[in-house]
Amino acid sequence: MDSLNSLIDGFGTALTPVNLFWAALGVLLGTAIGVLPGIGPAMAVALLLPVTYGLEPTGAFIMFAGIYYGAMFGGSTTSILLNTPGESAAVVAALEGNPMAKAGRGAQALAAAAVGHFAGGMIGTILLVALAPTVAALAVDIGAPDYFAIMVLAFIAVTSVLGSSRIRGLASLLIGLTLGLVGLDQMTGQQRLTFGSLQLADGIDVVIVAVGLFAIGEALWVAAHLRRTTGEAIPVGRPWLGSADVRRTWKSWLRGPVIGFPFGAIPAGGAEIPTFLSYVTEKRFSKHKEEFGKGAIEGVAGPESAASASAAGTLVSMLTLGLPTTAVAAVMLAAFQQYGIQPGPLLFEREPDLVWGLIASLFVGMVLLLALNLPLAPLWAKLLRIPRPYLYAGILFFAAVGAYAVGGEALDLVILLAIGLIGFGMRRYGLPVLPAVIGVILGPAAEQQLRRALQISDGSVTGLVDTPFSVTVYAVIAVLLAWPWLKKLITRGRRPAQ
Repeated sequence: MDSLNSLIDGFGTALTPVNLFWAALGVLLGTAIGVLPGIGPAMAVALLLPVTYGLEPTGAFIMFAGIYYGAMFGGSTTSILLNTPGESAAVVAALEGNPMAKAGRGAQALAAAAVGHFAGGMIGTILLVALAPTVAALAVDIGAPDYFAIMVLAFIAVTSVLGSSRIRGLASLLIGLTLGLVGLDQMTGQQRLTFGSLQLADGIDVVIVAVGLFAIGEALWVAAHLRRTTGEAIPVGRPWLGSADVRRTWKSWLRGPVIGFPFGAIPAGGAEIPTFLSYVTEKRFSKHKEEFGKGAIEGVAGPESAASASAAGTLVSMLTLGLPTTAVAAVMLAAFQQYGIQPGPLLFEREPDLVWGLIASLFVGMVLLLALNLPLAPLWAKLLRIPRPYLYAGILFFAAVGAYAVGGEALDLVILLAIGLIGFGMRRYGLPVLPAVIGVILGPAAEQQLRRALQISDGSVTGLVDTPFSVTVYAVIAVLLAWPWLKKLITRGRRPAQ
């Protein structure tokens, strides 16, 4: 009841005209920036951080929250329409959303994503209000072996369900893990794969890898085939979901938050892991498995709902523990400190108006996001009518701008082109791109957690499986790996009975 009363007070703060304006501005700016390849929510919040110096804290954080959710939706927009994720959490949306767009159902995919963001954000924020203390306590108890087990699960999941073979999926993952090794060893400070370049000592930014593999690789692939195919505009469907689409997606919208929210609250990769796991789950539960890879709407609805709920979960750890679990949370933590506010267990007591105003603004932001983006779905879908040479020239331009904005180094553009050529080669030889991106995102963190776990156990491998949580996760991994053989055995066992 105390939380409910505080939330009602928070709505009193969030629904003031000034704060409503900041929420709407944040959603619009976030969506617009998220649509640009390579400029995700973390970069959007970081770029706008200096602009908020003159704002009072509550208005600034309400605007940041709007940017966060808006940029997540914007990222899924370009994933669906152009196969070019605006940020890493939108990578999965390209797997089914882009084939839907090519089949003339781009607007339906956008509508499924918009409603998914709304449902996931609403459910996630309700869970944030109700379960914040419990989830924070659980997050504190999870150690290095558990984090490593979760990351191994993500690696196995993406290599097992994507691409034409597991070998190709594993090869793609190894490419990503290798790119993730570039830079200084986090524990010893030794240079790895830097070739003596000081500019590579900080490693290759995830944004550059994602934009290179997806945007540059896709643009080069299309350019290589333009001479063989005509540049006809892809037809755009109607902007609303039909009853058949709703029947296929409503369970996905509800399943997404169950996966997304807990993963958002623990430092295990932010929204990336739950979106991948949601995709795997939807493929397992779907009655239309043959459509996956060709444009299954469940593969858009579930992961997008999980991503939005994960954003709410991220705020649990940041507000109650001062623990940033994503890049956006890290930037927002810096913003809190800029105002002389320290997130942690006492924040709810010391700054109740700010915290509950921020939480209430998440509900308001979700409504604004849905109200703005459902009507705009046909407008975004019209991007597909731009002649492909102009469209992909624009993608290359914005991808280069986004990559250069990461560090302001000319070398970043060279790296971007090199990774783009790798992406082109992966498409040429049938390697899925997603495992490579996951390898870059989670590889360094998985290595760090593995080494921590081994240090704690004095080098004993048993230290990786000394908690019930890690044992459970490894059991799930074993089932996932053995499932094809188990399925064959089950099928053989049923045949004589028929």
